[in-house]
Amino acid sequence: LTNKAREESQGYRLSFEDAVSVDYITRYIASVQQKYTQRGGVRPFGVSNLVAGFDSDGTPRLFTTEPSGAFAAWKANAIGRGEKTCREFLEKHYTAPPAGDEGIVLAVRTLLEVVESGSKNVE
Repeated sequence: LTNKAREESQGYRLSFEDAVSVDYITRYIASVQQKYTQRGGVRPFGVSNLVAGFDSDGTPRLFTTEPSGAFAAWKANAIGRGEKTCREFLEKHYTAPPAGDEGIVLAVRTLLEVVESGSKNVE
């Protein structure tokens, strides 16, 4: 799936002489996942993806894709084991947009919510 996205990005750059947007490549990945879900003779991709990047104007973007081909834009998100706990934590503590190192500190604090650890000291 990653190789397909890389090939599409390279083809786009050769055709249009511009980098792909995060939205465009997310739509492409979701469409590939959806095709593999419906086509006979191939196994569907059983993974969800977080696709992150910056638009041409420098705006950070975050998307998720599902194995069914559905995709959605987010300000902050988590997938995988413990995603419900992480999402609840992010809903309570996320402030848009985080400035400086606040985003990194929030990410570490979110991960510490699901990791069995004796100490929750971010420093």
